[in-house]
Amino acid sequence: MSCHDDHDTIDNTVYDLVIKSARVVTGETPIDIGISRGVVCRLAPDLAGRAALDAGGNLVTPGFVDTHLHLDKSRLMPRYRHFDGTLASAITETADLKKGFTEDDVYQRAEQTLRDCVTHGTTRIRTQVEVDDVVSLKSFRAINALADDWRDYVDVEVCVFAQEGLTQSEETKALLDAALAQGAPVLGGAPYADVDPLGQLDWIFERAQHFEVPIDLHLDLAETTGGMLIEEVCRRTIQHGMQGRVTVGHVTQLSFVTPERFAELTALAVDADLAFTVLPATDLFLMGRATSHSKPRGVLDMKSLIGNGLRCSVATNNVLNAFTPYGDGSLIRMANLYANITHLSGEGLEQAFSLVTDGAARVVDPGSAASLVEGAPADLICLPTDSGANAVATISEPLWGLKHGRLTFTRLRPVLQTPPNFDTVKRGTVDTQHPPFSSGRSDAGVLEL
Repeated sequence: MSCHDDHDTIDNTVYDLVIKSARVVTGETPIDIGISRGVVCRLAPDLAGRAALDAGGNLVTPGFVDTHLHLDKSRLMPRYRHFDGTLASAITETADLKKGFTEDDVYQRAEQTLRDCVTHGTTRIRTQVEVDDVVSLKSFRAINALADDWRDYVDVEVCVFAQEGLTQSEETKALLDAALAQGAPVLGGAPYADVDPLGQLDWIFERAQHFEVPIDLHLDLAETTGGMLIEEVCRRTIQHGMQGRVTVGHVTQLSFVTPERFAELTALAVDADLAFTVLPATDLFLMGRATSHSKPRGVLDMKSLIGNGLRCSVATNNVLNAFTPYGDGSLIRMANLYANITHLSGEGLEQAFSLVTDGAARVVDPGSAASLVEGAPADLICLPTDSGANAVATISEPLWGLKHGRLTFTRLRPVLQTPPNFDTVKRGTVDTQHPPFSSGRSDAGVLEL
């Protein structure tokens, strides 16, 4: 893809858009970003463009990447009848609600969540979509339609999987095959919820090889060390030659093993080139419910995994449903939550930022760096801060975002206004030049706007 118009020269280019005064590297002087045809073409001072966007010296970075998000079952919270906060209840209650799903229902709920994600700076999503003998392909069709309708705002990659198990249902297997034949780019699974966990793994690896797609598993979601499957996943990954093409999410059980066992499993994961996704909001909500004191957190600390060269990310998982009854689509909030749980500070906060940016991009695509470099897609956001570390520390929400070099959203920064009784307020602390309303009051005592 060319960055330049036919009549431009590389030495004298007028770009489609120039982002002025953008901080792209912590500690360095802000520069301009020249964008043409949806691509970052040049990083340099004093660039010329047909249009300009002022970053005001703030951080400009590639957009956030959400590696694990259930769009299809988001925003179900008002529909639950027997919600008790446990994983078993969440699975059972949601399975019952799926009987009433329609394509329009899935689309409408998912679109609300997707809108939140976009306006919080996410430009790429891998979404986990349930396919089984209850919901059939309804959610798959709805999310595909949504992804197509929103392609100018966010890239949505669908991972199809069966939440309640698949080995006991030939129909579920056939439906997953149908979704893969229709172009689903990723195959997932939840072996811990299957009557035959190893049988599910065998089927998933065989079908992934058949359709030549990567695998993304919900794995080892519990607060004990019994029945862990990560070792089996590593073995099958190597056996099938799928190194670098398998991701495991949750893996809360890894947070409970001894350091010695953790080192052994890390070595296996390195051999298999596994990628890891931690889902802090859900994992915190579900773990430790039966414990009266010294409650386990169940959130995997990935510092040593990253130190061993493994690809890692932090993601949203569920929004406003029984698995996670809150959420707003903000990945920077998830990074901050993870940093709190794993005691990150200083340079560790930059690591947390990478878990929702370049590190997350490498989870969904090992060859992708998601770096702001010449030739990269102009899928960018501007954060009101000077570094990724500070963005995580302060939960900085983006001021604006671009997709393919086109402005997709803006967010107004709050402005402290002058109160009507300003004379009693210490001067110099508010904007006295632009009061938002008259200092007079109506007879009813209401401010006149």
